[in-house]
Amino acid sequence: MGQLYDDIPQSLFEWINKQHMFWVATAPLNAQGHVNVSPKGTADCFHVLHSKQVWYEDLTGSGVETISHVRENGRITVMFCAFEGPPRILRLFGVGTVHEYGSPEYNRLIPAGSRKPGSRSAIVIDVYQVGTSCGWGVPLYDHVMHRTQHPRISNMVENVERALAASRNQQNPDQDHDASLAGGGGDASLRKMSMRQYWLLENKNSVDGLPGLLTGPDAMLVMPPQSNFNKDGPRPMLRRSTDVSSIARDRKLVAFGFVLGAVIVFAITRFAGGLKG
Repeated sequence: MGQLYDDIPQSLFEWINKQHMFWVATAPLNAQGHVNVSPKGTADCFHVLHSKQVWYEDLTGSGVETISHVRENGRITVMFCAFEGPPRILRLFGVGTVHEYGSPEYNRLIPAGSRKPGSRSAIVIDVYQVGTSCGWGVPLYDHVMHRTQHPRISNMVENVERALAASRNQQNPDQDHDASLAGGGGDASLRKMSMRQYWLLENKNSVDGLPGLLTGPDAMLVMPPQSNFNKDGPRPMLRRSTDVSSIARDRKLVAFGFVLGAVIVFAITRFAGGLKG
């Protein structure tokens, strides 16, 4: 049976911190606008400040819907589901505030030494209502590990930012960021897309044309992030259906099944013939 609360029960704090993923839902005010639901699955990115306020570290993506919607109207819902143990669905209804990369509040919540590669904002949510429900329809899953592609690629893109900063400091402090990328000089890394360029290309507006990132790109220019990515950390081993060894194994199983079936049919035929004789 569902229950509603005015704030987050303290008994749920620990459970929230143990969850490996959550979903964020937002929408524009325009009735014809796109309603957005985004899955978030990065370790240690969601934080409970107290029973009425939470925040999460928002990472760079191909879209910027959550930031655009929250900036326009503030409405936001966060949902957690239990994939192990007793069933539970938890929804946090709140009003969100966007703090972009480089802003004072962003720097307070996310110190440079703990920032995740690709981090573009901190979304702070003032919770006004909490809902829990049974969650019997949610299946059980085993968590293997978090994917590492996003931080790995983000760190590579931000390496361009750091190379540009080093180049400006050594050669021409007033050199234009975008001109450096276009020309590249003698460093091949300067000819690759930087995080600032990606934000300007992909994160300036929502699909409905609402403003996305406003100050983060310029902050990236004057304050390139330090690298916190552990390149020697564990990486997930994904099993692909097109793997050659898997195909060979499956073929062997099919052949074995065919031979076993033929032997069984032959034995049954001999046994039936013996009974008739």
